[in-house]
Amino acid sequence: MGGTDVTDGWDWRQPGGSPTPPGSGAAPAGRPTATSPGTPSGSTSPWWSDALADPWRDPYAPAAVVVPGPVGAAEPEPVTDPDAPGRPRLRQLLLIPLVTALLAGALGGALGYAFAVTGGVAGQPLLGAGQQDPPALAQRKPESLAGVAEKVLPSVVTVRVASLGGTSEGSGFIVSAEGHVVTNDHVVAGGTGKATVVFNDGSTAPASVVGQDPESDIAVIKVARNGLRPVEFGDSEALAVGDPVLAIGSPLSLTNTVTAGIVSALDRTMQAGEPGGPTRYYAAIQTDAAVNHGNSGGPLVDSAGRVIGVNSTIKSLVADGQEAGNIGLAFAIPINQAKRITQDIIGTGRARRTVIGAQVGGTGSTAGGGVRLAAVEPSGPAAGAGLKAGDVILRLNGRPMTDPTDLIALVRKFAPGSVVTVEYRRGSSRLNASVTLAADAK
Repeated sequence: MGGTDVTDGWDWRQPGGSPTPPGSGAAPAGRPTATSPGTPSGSTSPWWSDALADPWRDPYAPAAVVVPGPVGAAEPEPVTDPDAPGRPRLRQLLLIPLVTALLAGALGGALGYAFAVTGGVAGQPLLGAGQQDPPALAQRKPESLAGVAEKVLPSVVTVRVASLGGTSEGSGFIVSAEGHVVTNDHVVAGGTGKATVVFNDGSTAPASVVGQDPESDIAVIKVARNGLRPVEFGDSEALAVGDPVLAIGSPLSLTNTVTAGIVSALDRTMQAGEPGGPTRYYAAIQTDAAVNHGNSGGPLVDSAGRVIGVNSTIKSLVADGQEAGNIGLAFAIPINQAKRITQDIIGTGRARRTVIGAQVGGTGSTAGGGVRLAAVEPSGPAAGAGLKAGDVILRLNGRPMTDPTDLIALVRKFAPGSVVTVEYRRGSSRLNASVTLAADAK
């Protein structure tokens, strides 16, 4: 039978053709196609074979060399093109509407702004001018009024004193880290020696009166709290008329109130006091800053935030017994005088009063101006400078004297030991003398 294929006893070769695997349905060329029963005509029988060992094979048929081909070759694994557009991920799907919304919002805002600038809604007018850079004053630099107020306010307090007649309220300011506070004497006068201090932040603390000087209208209290921030003192002798000032305090119980004005006058001599009380003499700083009841004892500060005066009294047009209000005439005790008296009170419990050693006569000026001396103390400062009773004081340190109050108030402004120049008239002669002021032995 002459075959060499030993696979399974079958020969898959066909003459002159390619190998045909079983069941492929292809019949050998030149041979009849066998059909199995029930198989439609023209179909290849799955049972046909071209094995060399087929006993029905034509022995004269030419032999054929069959080259076996690949059997059951698999399809190659598909490769994805990295440059080909792929299916969008969830993050990409979310990012697209977000970017779209932002672009739409920006476009809407730009269109809305352009629409508003060009005339508003339905012809309505555009309100306000175009936005510009704020002026330097609105930037609140330290030297601005707002900067000064911010600096000083933490050192300003409200002072409340209980008395038989009710509660007296005024202002004050901290002068030492140990809790010393300066205020007016008339704020604490008539009280029990105890007070309550309200700070800028609204907190309160008890205080006690250290000492007071009715004639200068200065009192010192001490609050039971440490670590306080004291004010910075200025020089009241360096002031000029027209300098800007701020008055800070609690007018009419309105705490932390700041009002602005200028120095209206210097060495404004005046006499003040309540009926039955001490007579107070001031060589005061006059200001048009709004000062009302409750501002008493509060600071008057310059444009650098330094205290240059203690607000004390006002002038008003109301009749006696009526409530007075601000009309732009307020007066402050010069801080050089108030500071000296404060140091005396803290150090010794009382203040020294500066005197010239003479008494003035009359209530008005003399003919030709000046203040006449009614008496001169034999061992006082005036006598030591050669002044005598009957002499008429014309000027003190260049300041004209027109009323007895002028001489008393101006002398008390100076510290004991100060040397002042006195211009006076004796008869028809005009003379000058240097007088060394002294402290009253009271």
